[in-house]
Amino acid sequence: MTSTASHTAPPGTSRPPLRFLYTLLQLALLGTIGLVILPLLAAWLATGIGLVFLVGIGLLLLVGLLYAVFGLSWLEIERVSELYDLPVAPLRWRPRTEPGFGAWLRSLGRNLANGRMWAAFGSFAIATLIGAFMLGALRWSISSAILAFAPLTETPVVYTLGGWELTSAQAPWLILVALAGAAVVVGLVFLHRAIATAIVGAVARETVLAERAYTSSVQREGAVRAAEVERTRIERDLHDGVQPRLVSVAMALGLAHQQIDSNPEQAKELVAEAHTSTKAAITELRQLTRGIYASVLEDRGLDAALSAVAGRSHIPVTLDIQLPYRAGRNAEAAVYFAIAEALTNAAKHSRASACRVTVRVREFENQPWIWARIEDNGVGGAHIQPGGGLDGIHNRILAAGGTLHLDSPHGGPTALEVNVPCAS
Repeated sequence: MTSTASHTAPPGTSRPPLRFLYTLLQLALLGTIGLVILPLLAAWLATGIGLVFLVGIGLLLLVGLLYAVFGLSWLEIERVSELYDLPVAPLRWRPRTEPGFGAWLRSLGRNLANGRMWAAFGSFAIATLIGAFMLGALRWSISSAILAFAPLTETPVVYTLGGWELTSAQAPWLILVALAGAAVVVGLVFLHRAIATAIVGAVARETVLAERAYTSSVQREGAVRAAEVERTRIERDLHDGVQPRLVSVAMALGLAHQQIDSNPEQAKELVAEAHTSTKAAITELRQLTRGIYASVLEDRGLDAALSAVAGRSHIPVTLDIQLPYRAGRNAEAAVYFAIAEALTNAAKHSRASACRVTVRVREFENQPWIWARIEDNGVGGAHIQPGGGLDGIHNRILAAGGTLHLDSPHGGPTALEVNVPCAS
């Protein structure tokens, strides 16, 4: 089997000339429109404060101003993150957590105190000022470059933007002014990059850390729940299966010991019965340990382990497995458990006549993931219940840092998809 490497460019690898041009155009737009927006917002704020005691009109204006600032901040984060390929989560409005006017006011307060929003708005204001200065330097540079060629037009006197009077013979020196203006434009573009990435990038780092903390919390919770479900399953299987068989073996051997002299034939039958029960108990113990971790999975990989699971299934299973390499012990164990448990649930509840299992390695966020889909043609209606088989699958996948998606409408079919990072 062969694998195809992903050639998706990682963040921050777009072409520098295009990025410089995009930054230049955006700063020119901000330097034009932003100088109109900022005074309007200031006038809006002053009007709202001035009318705050006039039948609440000022309060409505201030609330509208908050929404306007939020919109500009959201746009600024999207602009900077897209321009510089920063992994920043979009700015989200903090909604009210319960109905009522008081909850709405508390929601406004939480959004008013959102430091991320104000940081992005500050980035917008700074970018506007930089854009205005850049436009001035650009006009100065272009006009100086044009006037530098005044001797070709035999113009006796030329004037620069600053009102300086120069003779035609002195005009070529304006090419130095044009170069200085171009240098200022380039410097302002890089200054904007440094400031914008420092402001929005700090938010990006905070977002990444928050996501990592949340992911770790979810994985830890999933691992704890998976361990609890697994412990309960082991206790149940031992109590309901292996333990009664071992008790039966002990009783049969005890009776055989009592009758070995008086009734040898009966003792032989009891020993044979104990022998049969012992083999059954060994088989159940093997199945129990296989549910914890299959030895064939360690030795021969996921393909062979799933082939063994399919061979034991009461429903015919079609396997379509294409794995170019071993994906890691934890990832393979999580996918194996998910598929094995899904096939067990299908045999118990789905009334299906066929199952299909598909396993692939896919690229996601520049990292290989194992993707598996288990589909049956049963009656559907499956859903995750606390303590159930699907809940155990969900917890195992979460603990491995993966995701699970269940699609089981009434009437079928049922499809379960799991994704687990190979590095887990």
